[in-house]
Amino acid sequence: MIEQLEKIEKRYQELDSRMAEPEVATDLNQLQALAQERASIENLVTLYREYKAVTSSLEETRAMLDDNLDEEMAVLAKQEIDSLETRLDSLAQELKVALLPRDPNDEKDIIMEIRAGAGGNEAALFAADLFRMYSRYAQNKGWATDIISLNESGIGGFKEIIFEIKGRGAFSRLKYERGVHRVQRVPITESSGRIHTSTATVAVLPEAEEVDIEINPDDLKVDIFHSGSAGGQNVNKVATAVRMTHLPTGMVVTCQDERSQLQNKVKAMSVLRARLMDIEQQKQDEQITSDRRSQVGTGDRAEKIRTYNFPQDRISDHRINLNFHNLPRVLEGELDELIDAVATTEQARQLGEQVV
Repeated sequence: MIEQLEKIEKRYQELDSRMAEPEVATDLNQLQALAQERASIENLVTLYREYKAVTSSLEETRAMLDDNLDEEMAVLAKQEIDSLETRLDSLAQELKVALLPRDPNDEKDIIMEIRAGAGGNEAALFAADLFRMYSRYAQNKGWATDIISLNESGIGGFKEIIFEIKGRGAFSRLKYERGVHRVQRVPITESSGRIHTSTATVAVLPEAEEVDIEINPDDLKVDIFHSGSAGGQNVNKVATAVRMTHLPTGMVVTCQDERSQLQNKVKAMSVLRARLMDIEQQKQDEQITSDRRSQVGTGDRAEKIRTYNFPQDRISDHRINLNFHNLPRVLEGELDELIDAVATTEQARQLGEQVV
């Protein structure tokens, strides 16, 4: 590990030197690329430099004990050694986690798709609750949310909603939310007070760039039609809604929330590109041997990942067998505790695989 960290620190110093060169400073594209690489390893280098500093302090303090210190100073030195050893162990663990292979999509913006599952109107209401939860979480993080497509139910729920979340690290956090979410509560339409169980599915797709997925224009069929969504007189007069069909896969994407046909085309293409990239990544995942797979983060749409039990104010994450409470707070977008627990379990799994 130390040899690997030394190489990374050396590369960090090289990047600093390169960015200070006059010819690089005037080349915006090159400067940006170098700055991005530097930023990607800066935290790791900072941790490693602290690790070296603590190691040095520990060696110096241990050496002091060999200098015939008086009793009081020896006690202080031993206390300092205990403190430094604890910090060193903590830093070593942080470095191991930081050295784990990064998901290349972690820094990307995302497209989320929430669909009502089993449970009729109650499932649609739950899908709307999940959308509000993720919207508020994004707002708390300073990320931007933009609806791409929406299919509402008659009582304020969503049969389906597709939306973008733009912000650095959005995929790294929300990728753990993909799967089947289950709710247990008394629906507002239930007069007898009986608890119902309903579900909604959440898909989280990293937004693909053109360089990630190349789509042949000849493989697309694009239909333009009048939008059925809210939008005033403009919607009635001008056909702006877009239905895009990818002929090789039969995949269909509809976008009608924007006022211009061009904007709807751009959004529809973004969703299509993200879905096609997700298909390619799933093909790659299938090549991983079953003994190295984990339920965490596999993206399997059939997984029941979490249950929201309203009567007992309990949230159960089935992937890690942990329960959480204060459901109203979570639905207001305070998701970090849940996400951190799953992410920590995934990191532990990866560290265990490295040991094996």
